[in-house]
Amino acid sequence: MRKTQWFDFRNFFHKSPSNPSTKPRPLIAYSFVPFSPVAMLDPTILTIGGIVLGIAIIERILERWGVIDLVDQFSKVMRFILPVTFYGALFYFFATFMF
Repeated sequence: MRKTQWFDFRNFFHKSPSNPSTKPRPLIAYSFVPFSPVAMLDPTILTIGGIVLGIAIIERILERWGVIDLVDQFSKVMRFILPVTFYGALFYFFATFMF
């Protein structure tokens, strides 16, 4: 035969422990956010890279065809666009994926 034992809810949950528990040692935890190269597959990053790569390929094709004046214009534009695009994409990447 099973005997049921009744506990007073308030006394059961608010009773101080009978033996003092040991204090946990402080744990020093470090946080590390790994960099994933998969994050570079963002459509915005891929579009910017594709446009720059496309302009570079067009510049090489025009150079083979002998249209040096147009290639010179492309190179002047690319001298400005490449650093702006690179730093803009880098800023976008860090602003989007790191925070």
